[in-house]
Amino acid sequence: MKPEQSILNLYKRAGETPLACMERFRAFNPDYLGVPMTYAGRLDPMAEGVLVVLAGKIKEATKKELLAFDKVYEFEVLWGFETDTFDALGLVTKIGKEPLRNFDKKIDRLLGEVQKKKTQVYPPYSSRTVGGKSLFAYAREGKLDEIDIPTKQIHIFSLDHVHTRHISQKKLLEEIEMNIKKVVGDFRQQEIINLWKESIDPEGDALISMCRGVVTSGTYIRSIAQELGERIESGALAYSIKRTRVGPCTLEDSLRF
Repeated sequence: MKPEQSILNLYKRAGETPLACMERFRAFNPDYLGVPMTYAGRLDPMAEGVLVVLAGKIKEATKKELLAFDKVYEFEVLWGFETDTFDALGLVTKIGKEPLRNFDKKIDRLLGEVQKKKTQVYPPYSSRTVGGKSLFAYAREGKLDEIDIPTKQIHIFSLDHVHTRHISQKKLLEEIEMNIKKVVGDFRQQEIINLWKESIDPEGDALISMCRGVVTSGTYIRSIAQELGERIESGALAYSIKRTRVGPCTLEDSLRF
């Protein structure tokens, strides 16, 4: 008998899309073959963590409740680089300097400023539609200047600096290339890797900060990282993103398969 109604807390791996995660779950759980499934809040291919999935006949009120849950993220900010996607799975558009002087004071101030934001512009590489067409489609066609990119209301409950580490840019490139090669599908992977190779200084170092954020549903962590880089004028991007909680669904309780 097929499941009539299920709310699943799946662990999405870095490198896979939410759809690929659901298909992998079905492969391990044949009872769900043919059962309609949808996720309550997507995760980017490079992100990992809690993916809440609705399977079977779920009431609309339940769907709305799940979609409205606050979310908790642990994420790393790579300073000194910007990309067109606001994360490492994008074409490098800016190479800046590491914000080393008085860094601890700077990052605490920056996080405090960004936490006050009430609106957020959708990132150009996102599934938000304008005129029935996704923003990432406009971005790939180079037509973003033909539309008004929409904004949305958000609330950032907390945004904290956990720690910061140094990494050689040579090691950084190795990690980026390894992570990008995990991604399945057409995401311009080889073009992105090639541009990262051109952008990296093999003799240089980079700075990566681990942060933790509690935000309303629909808040883009990539956009938070991008704004931090703009405010400090060094450039920044989301190097890694892990969603650790969606409402009552926690990372510890996620199904791993």
